[in-house]
Amino acid sequence: MNPVDWIAAPLAYPFMQRALVVSIIVGAVCAVLSCYLVLKGWSLMGDAISHAVLPGIVLAYVLALPLALGAFVAGLACALATGYLKENSRVKEDTVMGVVFSGMFGFGLVIFTKVETDQHLNHILFGNVLGVSARDLVETALVAGLTLAIVLVKRRDLLLYCFDPNHARSIGLPLGVLHYGLLILLSLTIVASLKAVGIILVIAMLIGPGATAYLLTDSFERMLAIATIVATVSAALGTLVSFHIDGATGACIVLVQMLFFLAAFLFAPKRGLLRTAS
Repeated sequence: MNPVDWIAAPLAYPFMQRALVVSIIVGAVCAVLSCYLVLKGWSLMGDAISHAVLPGIVLAYVLALPLALGAFVAGLACALATGYLKENSRVKEDTVMGVVFSGMFGFGLVIFTKVETDQHLNHILFGNVLGVSARDLVETALVAGLTLAIVLVKRRDLLLYCFDPNHARSIGLPLGVLHYGLLILLSLTIVASLKAVGIILVIAMLIGPGATAYLLTDSFERMLAIATIVATVSAALGTLVSFHIDGATGACIVLVQMLFFLAAFLFAPKRGLLRTAS
């Protein structure tokens, strides 16, 4: 099969067209936010919030509310609980995150087994991008667009907060607003990603692009650009590969991202393992 047919064959199906668009949108918004998370050292926070949304999804289903609303509220509750416990106990932040997200995830699994639903747990955990409807596509685009717009407007303040919070405080930036604002953006991003890659794989989407770009440049502006390119190319390529090998789309996207990271780890001009070894 020639390259043109390899690309065109999947796109002959409307569900693959929607899957490709949603994957690229999710990849772009995760890439931008991943740069801030990598600089801030908050990769585990993305893990915590993504696991914590499960009880919110189940309770939203029971109450006949939008699942995205339940996921957002639960994710935000996890972030707030983590911050409160960190400030009011001797336990370190990473330990608090582990306790909170594992507890909420366990609670979500328990109530999921007690509720009669047509929702498949695998679709929640690993996504179902091939089942994305036109309405899902619009909802994802709106959430992702809102998140990207806020990050674009406040990108310099967020960068200073992540890179040097003491300097940010000294020039009068509202650290509390930036702290919880970033957590809200993280929760929104995870909600936007659920349909495509699910609770589990969104963690990789929020870490891989930023980590790859961090190895390749010292400029944050270039880091954002590289991360976005890596994420969107991975999304497109992973979606197409999943069609041809009949594999899980979200998993294929993440695997392509990891290949990009491995290549950067080995061959980055300044920090690559093979470059430094020679």
